[in-house]
Amino acid sequence: MHDTDDALFRAVHGVAGRFAGQPVPVVMEALLRHLPKAPGVEVTDIRKIAEEISVGRDPSGL
Repeated sequence: MHDTDDALFRAVHGVAGRFAGQPVPVVMEALLRHLPKAPGVEVTDIRKIAEEISVGRDPSGL
């Protein structure tokens, strides 16, 4: 589980670095392409992450 969490945080951090400030749909598409499959991660969760990245925040905590 720890490895999955680490992979998710790193993927979010990478997308945040490359797509900060972009429109939510663009960030959503990038997240869906780059996030590893993980149980419990819902589309609504990904949208919230995309919204954070879209306004320039890095929700990964890294």
